[in-house]
Amino acid sequence: MAATKDAVLDSAVELARRAAEEVAQDPALVGEHLGLEREGERLVAHRFATTAPGYVGWAWTVTLARVPRGRTPTVCEVDLLPGDGALLPPPWVPWAERLRPGDLGPGDVLPFQADDERLDQGYEATGDLDADQLALFELGLGRSRVLSAAGRSQAADRWYAGSHGPMAPTALGADAPCSTCGFLVLLAGSLRTEFGVCANEWSPEDGRVVSMDHGCGAHSETDASAAPTDWPDPVTDADELDLVGLDESGGDEPGQDEPGADEQDEPGAGEAGPQEPADRSEGHDEPGELSGDQE
Repeated sequence: MAATKDAVLDSAVELARRAAEEVAQDPALVGEHLGLEREGERLVAHRFATTAPGYVGWAWTVTLARVPRGRTPTVCEVDLLPGDGALLPPPWVPWAERLRPGDLGPGDVLPFQADDERLDQGYEATGDLDADQLALFELGLGRSRVLSAAGRSQAADRWYAGSHGPMAPTALGADAPCSTCGFLVLLAGSLRTEFGVCANEWSPEDGRVVSMDHGCGAHSETDASAAPTDWPDPVTDADELDLVGLDESGGDEPGQDEPGADEQDEPGAGEAGPQEPADRSEGHDEPGELSGDQE
């Protein structure tokens, strides 16, 4: 049933404007009167345009009412409400649903989810001391819920497609995969065939889960190539040496470089050999010989 007209409330435009200006704390933010809406018997809402920046399409809405047979309107509430074409925020989402990986900080606690597809029912105490001790201490159980098949699959897909999988830049530039690295610690259960934890403090993946075909420059079996250098290679026994022949004629004896040394090496040089008879016409007498006057 449509509400009937109310002359007292319909005409109280100035009262509604003053109420909107008081809430806006600036009369310039309240624009022209856009009309009214009858929300019920003796209940009318007046709408005014807003000039506030960033609120295009919004309107000040002032709700007025009066008592039965009363002639004085009363302001019930003043709101800034969106109209057609107004810029609106996205629909409100509960905090537990809008959280994303990485949002959890120190001191934050996630809400409990009773029905989580990632978890299955775990081992519960049966009252049998021997059976419970076996499960708790030897089998490593005792948790109320454990990872389900869906939970393992989601984790594996997330890890493999993330920054610790085979398509990461460090993996594409690595010489060998993590599966051959001595610093890889395998996971337990079915995930051990695809993933492990890096235990190399020099690796950027230290303490993180990595896929078997991931890789980095800190692999246990790789080595950095030698940097180029202008220095010559050191001489080793395997290198060929240039042999220099020595003069077998005794060139290393003292005096070989003195003037006349070559002449001394000629046959007969320096040896007491037969002498040629001297020319007697020169007037020189040989020892033991008599001249013609002495005969």
